Amino acid sequence: YETLCTAQIFLTDARTAEMAKLTENAFRDVNIAFANELSLICDRLRIDVWELIRLANRHPRVKILQPGPGVGGHCIAVDPWFIVAAAPAEARLLRTAREVNDHKPHHVVAQVRAAAAQHAQPVVACLGLAFKANVDDLRESPAVEIAAALADSGLQVLAVEPHVQALPPSLSGKVQLVGLEAALAAANVVVLLVDHRAFGSLTLAALAGKTLIDTRGQIR
Repeated sequence: YETLCTAQIFLTDARTAEMAKLTENAFRDVNIAFANELSLICDRLRIDVWELIRLANRHPRVKILQPGPGVGGHCIAVDPWFIVAAAPAEARLLRTAREVNDHKPHHVVAQVRAAAAQHAQPVVACLGLAFKANVDDLRESPAVEIAAALADSGLQVLAVEPHVQALPPSLSGKVQLVGLEAALAAANVVVLLVDHRAFGSLTLAALAGKTLIDTRGQIR
């Protein structure tokens, strides 16, 4: 590593080094799960989770992350399971965090289906398919899972993903990839799944008359 890395290299045994990498991602997963579980609780109690977190984070020792529609990518959503598999009896918190984050897309799907039921001819626009903002990586993306589940339930689903040119196989033939303007013109239910910069100019006024489900708290 010294031939290609200019930073300081910390030596340890191979098992500890591998566990350190897994621990970094598991730590992130647990913290996201706390935020996602708060969002579920706040939905039940009719509390604005974004406002709640903003206020709680004023405490100098509190730094709650932002909730979302789930956890994706090929690291955070995967690595904790290696620890759980290695020590299943002891990794109770890590397993629960994974379960919380894996459940969140199902909660979003239920919210969207309830909103769609309020429209005679629902058309759902899913804004974002990537696993995080401003990338084209769809691996383990909860947004893809949500869009597929909505289409499988019989809803007409339009997807807006400015960072890809084609839909993944799991959505091909079930979901239509369109531009933002076309999606907003056709949809009466709008679901913001990824906080891409391309969606940063959206306002509540621009979405007047539509049902909005903002899983990222971007459109205030």
